[in-house]
Amino acid sequence: MTTAKDLFIIALDLKHSVGQGDLSLALAGAELIDLIGAGALAVDGEGIVPGGQVTLDDRLMDEAAAGITRQAPYERIEDWLWRRGRDLSAAYQAALEENGELKAQRSGRLPFGSERMELLDTPARRRAADRWKEKEPVLAALASVVGIDDERSDDEPGLDDEAVTTVVAAVHDAVMELEAVRQRRTIENAAFANLWRGP
Repeated sequence: MTTAKDLFIIALDLKHSVGQGDLSLALAGAELIDLIGAGALAVDGEGIVPGGQVTLDDRLMDEAAAGITRQAPYERIEDWLWRRGRDLSAAYQAALEENGELKAQRSGRLPFGSERMELLDTPARRRAADRWKEKEPVLAALASVVGIDDERSDDEPGLDDEAVTTVVAAVHDAVMELEAVRQRRTIENAAFANLWRGP
């Protein structure tokens, strides 16, 4: 079980509207945190320092571990989030579908109605729900970054690991940067539309 998979399941389960880009960045951060825990890497300031070779019982986590830059200069956390995070939420969705943990449900009675993804009742889903119910600090912090807070209180336990705190802060900064890009695009598109409309 990985933090990234748990985060993806929680995002689907609680039916919060989370942007795919935001979620992908948070998933990349969750993978990084699990790789720190597994000893595959360490954090030095804003950089990722490779650790020992590890094999994890998860295809996507093995891919993440294989993607660690092992030659100096090592990768910065921010660069990892953007590189590894590209379309990562789609990769997690595909993995859950392949494992039979997620299936498409049509809304409405017509065969061509809109499709939504439905989580099946699996041990993985129950474990993620238990972690969420227990307010596990890492999962709660990453979920909060992407806007899933489920009306949680401010007196939750904080993160007690400096490396994990650094990664969560980097995810927060990347999500904010993505939002700034979105807003800039919206303003530019509106200005362009006004230009075409004329006075």
